[in-house]
Amino acid sequence: MIKTLSKQIKEYKGASIGTPLCMLLEVAMEMIIPLLMASIIDKGVNAGDMGHIYKIGAYMLCAAAVGLVAGLLGARLGSKASAGFAKNLRAAMYDNIQTFSFANIDKFSTAGLVTRLTTDVSNLQNAYQMILRMCVRAPTSMVVAMIMAFIINARLASVYLIAVVLLSGVLALLISRAMKYFRQVFKKYDDLNASVQEDVSAIRVVKAYVREKYENKKFRKASANLYKMFVSAEKIVSWNGPIMNATVYTCILVISWLGAHMIVSGSLTTGELMSLLTYCMNILMSLLMLSMIFVMVTMSAASAERVSEVLNEKADIINPEEPDYYVPDGSVEFRHADFAYNRDSENPVLKDINISIRSGETIGIIGGTGSAKTSLVNLIDRMYDVTAGEVLVGGKDVRTYEVETLRQNVSVVLQNNVLFSGTILENLRWGSENADEEDCAEACRLACADEFISKMPEGYNTRIEQGGTNISGGQKQRLCIARALLMHPKILILDDSTSAVDTATDAKIRKAFAQHIPNTTKLIISQRVASVQDADKILVLDNGTVNGFGTHAQLMASNAIYRDVYESQTSGSGDFDERGED
Repeated sequence: MIKTLSKQIKEYKGASIGTPLCMLLEVAMEMIIPLLMASIIDKGVNAGDMGHIYKIGAYMLCAAAVGLVAGLLGARLGSKASAGFAKNLRAAMYDNIQTFSFANIDKFSTAGLVTRLTTDVSNLQNAYQMILRMCVRAPTSMVVAMIMAFIINARLASVYLIAVVLLSGVLALLISRAMKYFRQVFKKYDDLNASVQEDVSAIRVVKAYVREKYENKKFRKASANLYKMFVSAEKIVSWNGPIMNATVYTCILVISWLGAHMIVSGSLTTGELMSLLTYCMNILMSLLMLSMIFVMVTMSAASAERVSEVLNEKADIINPEEPDYYVPDGSVEFRHADFAYNRDSENPVLKDINISIRSGETIGIIGGTGSAKTSLVNLIDRMYDVTAGEVLVGGKDVRTYEVETLRQNVSVVLQNNVLFSGTILENLRWGSENADEEDCAEACRLACADEFISKMPEGYNTRIEQGGTNISGGQKQRLCIARALLMHPKILILDDSTSAVDTATDAKIRKAFAQHIPNTTKLIISQRVASVQDADKILVLDNGTVNGFGTHAQLMASNAIYRDVYESQTSGSGDFDERGED
């Protein structure tokens, strides 16, 4: 874990090394000042030597100035190093997430990834800055102050030593009890973020069903759980301050009492007593800093584990050692293909799929909810890999291609259409970043999107709000189809992506495909028989198996499921999930 995180220091190694060096210099200056102060009192004030006071006072000013500069420089370098470390962590996590397959992403919830990129990284940033500054400053200051105190008077310094040992034991006990709560806190953050994300993304549904009170209750519950965890941990940690203050004041009283007797007996000077009291504060304040460090490190340890999990996660789908960079055509073949989301599952989602699709064919895919239609097409562009058998594109196993090359040739319009904030042109250019406005307009004509774009005041420069909330579902689908066409793919997959458009527009889109992209293999998933009945072949899936594969006429003659669905839909009632009984 430490090795994984330390790799992200990168260009901030200089600042990371410079920070503790500055802290050491600051500590050295702080340790010199009490000795100089003792000299002023004993040899200057008590002896009435103004020259000595001026001389040592000048040394004290220089030491204080050097310590101040070192402290400021250390703070600046520490901030730069910790902020840079956090920046690199976020970038490394985000870059690694982009390489994840769907299977990798399934391991982490969206809310969990958001928490890791934000709250967890912020915790590590604060902890790293404290480690660079306080982890060097506090123990060094405590050890040096202890040594200096023993040099001045070993008997009085023993009071510090006893206090430090006792206080260390008490703080260790408090921290060990608080750790178990801090380790659970960030799981509660995930729950809180999940509640917020779900509520905000589905706010229209929440309002439509008047579920605001329910969502508020759910959020308050998640927030309350987080609150309880923090309160439980802070109740334990809060003892830190009172115990520390009690120890500090007890040490001051004991040292003052014993020191006064020693001054009277002549075995200790007034200046030495003042130095000892100063070192007392240094020792105990350093111990307080160490206790704060332990608390921060305890909190950040859970964050470090969570961040490391994302950084160390290896993509399930990677390029072969010698990848193929050329896809000959859009032919697709499944050879005894099995697939399961959990590779150890005894019941695969897809079972023994054997079909062959020629390049340029239009294939309709229908099946009931849960029949694995989307899972099937996700194997073509390697969003997932088969657990057994093969999937071939262009006559080659998809696992032999460079992943980017394969996906540039297989364009997918997902079931859940996603548009991003920006203009229509900017969204369309996700398909081809170098596409000019005419290319975009041609793709929109094929997708029947030009009809509504031309009516917008700013045309292709009309701004789309985040998630496409300012346009209808059908308009969103057509823009997504146009975006996919701009990739000029050899295979086009439409995953129920015309469900929100009317049947006439659906027919226009299919006609445009047949006329203008005849060499592109088209796989159309739909619940409407009307959307697929003119396809070259139709694949009927039932519970993850091939129930039928042929033309509309062939399936009407030989496939009971397809015939029932067709008759139920053409008679004006029912869909695939509501077919009649045999």
